[in-house]
Amino acid sequence: MKKIFALSTAAVFSAAPAVAGPYANVETNVGWQDGKYGSALTEAHVGYEAELGKSSSWYIQGGPAFRSTDGEGTEYLASGKVGISTALTEKLGAYGELSALSAPDYDLGDLGVGAKLGLKYSF
Repeated sequence: MKKIFALSTAAVFSAAPAVAGPYANVETNVGWQDGKYGSALTEAHVGYEAELGKSSSWYIQGGPAFRSTDGEGTEYLASGKVGISTALTEKLGAYGELSALSAPDYDLGDLGVGAKLGLKYSF
């Protein structure tokens, strides 16, 4: 009986969509120049992702960010991202992302904006 329950539970979870619902994401990007540490940006986001048709998905996420620059201490910022990905073929996919980062102390009057586009080929 325990095996049947375990297998039926696994079947229910494996049938659920791979992409759907809320999530948390913590990411740190560190930069060095000429072998010396420059700064690190840590983003602590909550987000939501969902399918968009049969072969695409989208997400939106945001939250506080902390930038630590060598010799300058820590700045407190707000950041967010929105993105989409789609399968072009069985092995080739495309993705894009727009991101925004506030000025220190959560000042949204001077946003830094970035964009990312790419292709991913799976072997």
